[in-house]
Amino acid sequence: MDELFIGGKKLTNRLFTGTGKFADHTVMRQAFEQSGTEVVTVALRRVDLEAGQENILHDIPEGVTLLPNTSGARTAEEAVRIARLAQAAGMGNWIKIEVIPDQKYLLPDNEETIKATEVLAEEGFVVLPYVNPDLMTAKKLADAGAAAVMPLGSPIGSNRGIRMKEMIRIVIEEKTLPIIVDAGIGRPSEAAEAMEMGADAVLVNTAIATAKDPVNMAVAFHLAVQAGRKAYLAGVGPVSQQAQASSPLTGFLN
Repeated sequence: MDELFIGGKKLTNRLFTGTGKFADHTVMRQAFEQSGTEVVTVALRRVDLEAGQENILHDIPEGVTLLPNTSGARTAEEAVRIARLAQAAGMGNWIKIEVIPDQKYLLPDNEETIKATEVLAEEGFVVLPYVNPDLMTAKKLADAGAAAVMPLGSPIGSNRGIRMKEMIRIVIEEKTLPIIVDAGIGRPSEAAEAMEMGADAVLVNTAIATAKDPVNMAVAFHLAVQAGRKAYLAGVGPVSQQAQASSPLTGFLN
C-alpha cells in the first residue's frame, strides 16, 4: 500500500482539507466523509470550546487528525503562542505554522516561520510550516525539525492554481521531508498536476468549500490526487519536440 508517514502517523489519503468558507457544518462533514480525508486544518480563532454541539470540532469525523493552524499570527512569537493555546485546548500536537504579516496578498514570512518551527519542534510539536516555495527555506525547516513543508501554489483562497510550479518542482526534487502543496489550488486537475510533480499531498479548502456542490467536489479532488499519485509512481513518459509515430509504418509499406 502506498502510505505517507508524517510525525510517525501513517496516512493513506493524500488529500488534506480545511474547514473555512463552508456554508454549513453538515455539508463540511459530508465533504470530509465522502473524500476520506485523514487530515483537516482549522484556525484556532474559529473554535469556540463553549459552543457545545455548535463547536466546529464536533463536525470533524472521528479518526481524522486535527491540524490546527496559527492563522492570524504576524510574528514567530505570536505563532508559538497560538500553537501552545491549541495544544492546551486539547487539539493535539500537530500544528500548521502560518506567519503572515502581509494583509494584502497574505504571503508568509519564511524567516519568522523558521523561527517558530524551531521553537515548537523542540517542544515536541509535529510542525507543518506554510511557506513561499524556496529551496533554502525548505532545507532550513528540515534542520529546524519540521515534519513536512507546505509551499504555496498561489495566494491563499485565490483558486489560481500552481503559479509557483518551477519553484515547487525544485523543492520537490531536493526534498528531505514530505512536500504538501497548499493554497491556491482551484481545480482537481491542478491537484493531480501537483501530485504528478511528486508532491506527497495537497491541502485544498476554498476550491471545495465554495463549489456549487462541495461534497462532490471533495470526491473529485480525492480521485484527482489518487490519479496524480499513480501517474507519478508509474513514471510519466519523455517529452519530445517532434512527432513520434506510435505505430511505425516502415515494415507495412515495404
